[in-house]
Amino acid sequence: MEENKFNFSESEEAHDKAKLVEEKKENVRKDAKGLFESISDFLSELLDFRHDTDRDATIAAIKADIPFKGATAWILICSIFVASVGLNANSTAVVIGAMLISPLMGPILGVGLSIAVNDIETLKRSLINLATMIVLSLLTAFLFFYFFPVTNDIYDLHELLGRTQPDVRDVLIAFFGGLALIIARTKKGTIASVIFGVAIATALMPPLCTAGYGLAQGNWVFFRGAMYLFIINTIFIAFATFLVLKILRFPMLRYANSKRRRFISRIAYLIALLVMIPAVFTFLNVLKNSRYEMAYKSFLKNEIEANQSLWLQRENMDVDNQTISLYFNGDISEATLNDLENELKGYNKIDNFDLNIISNSNKSSDRILELYDKATIDIEQKDYVIEGLQNQLDSLRRTTTGLTQELATYKSDAQLKAYSDLSKDAKIRFKDLQYFGFAEMLQSSDFIKVDTVKVISVKWNSALSDSLQTIQEKDLNTWLIQKLGSDKVLILRQ
Repeated sequence: MEENKFNFSESEEAHDKAKLVEEKKENVRKDAKGLFESISDFLSELLDFRHDTDRDATIAAIKADIPFKGATAWILICSIFVASVGLNANSTAVVIGAMLISPLMGPILGVGLSIAVNDIETLKRSLINLATMIVLSLLTAFLFFYFFPVTNDIYDLHELLGRTQPDVRDVLIAFFGGLALIIARTKKGTIASVIFGVAIATALMPPLCTAGYGLAQGNWVFFRGAMYLFIINTIFIAFATFLVLKILRFPMLRYANSKRRRFISRIAYLIALLVMIPAVFTFLNVLKNSRYEMAYKSFLKNEIEANQSLWLQRENMDVDNQTISLYFNGDISEATLNDLENELKGYNKIDNFDLNIISNSNKSSDRILELYDKATIDIEQKDYVIEGLQNQLDSLRRTTTGLTQELATYKSDAQLKAYSDLSKDAKIRFKDLQYFGFAEMLQSSDFIKVDTVKVISVKWNSALSDSLQTIQEKDLNTWLIQKLGSDKVLILRQ
């Protein structure tokens, strides 16, 4: 029997394996496609909020919050007073309480709604009511801060200062807060907690109160910064409202007259465009300034604060003129100046800024250390002198024991003279001192050992603030301890 020269079994087996591999690949592709579709369906179901929208109820609710009269006006006045008190007292909790009762959101949502649905009449009402609210808020805050001005250092009030310098975070808060607000408004059964949260996050009231403070104090920097923050919040809340209502395809208002409908539609879109242009411009401008500020702070931290040999007194960055001014105590060498200029080129956004270095050679750290060493040596020398004098005093004390009775007779006169000298020296050293009293008081903390305490009663110039009076009293206490030779000194303010 002749042997078969060709073995077809191996080729058939290879073909079957290849076919099996292809079938498995196809199954994997189908499984992957099915998984992707499942994830897509899940995300779509998770994030889709159109099916839960009540268009008629949303429009009615927003329009109902637009009017500004009667109770709404008084609620606004009360919330402005509460916010102003919170800013004056630097109380975050009080400011948050004012945000919760503020009715400012209504007209702003009305602006976004009217532009989205082509309702020019609602737009007019919203703008008029919003303008009225702003004027009333500014007037109320102005009156409050005019009659109750800030008594503390303005730079210690972070609640007030935080509303004068908006940055890109304020833009993002306003936009996403507006999105959350209008989404909560469109949902069947409005989510009240979301509305309260947005009222706190977007903080419409504090900027108006800060602007009122700027008007009352004639501080136009505060006024412009606070109004800028309020405008940012207003524009981006209205813009977010417009976008969401367009995505949800709220029905456009129909007009019987087709020409009038087209005209109104064009006006609405023009207004929407005018709102979007400054919104985009504001976002880009604030984002640019924030990047400048981040680069500038990084430069100060890495190149100035990290260098122990540099003593920075104050600094300033002028974005408009693209200059950075650094004021140093002490001499700045040419090498250090060149090094700072070269390092500045490594920081993006501010690498083209001009660096102005101003130094004060009279206050160099080396000179201060030199004076400190000299003072230390003088003190040590005086310690030796004092020790010698102390020995002499001990000798004199032993020789004057017999004169104790005689001196007791003149003790009252000596105390009077000591008080007179002490009060004169105190007045010379502390110019703002208006009253000075001195007495000795016995006290005991354990009812066994009795100590004598020097009680000093003082009254300062009323023009001095509490913080300055406290500083003066600390200096007076140090001086009295040295002058009286006792650390038991108690100062009482009249």
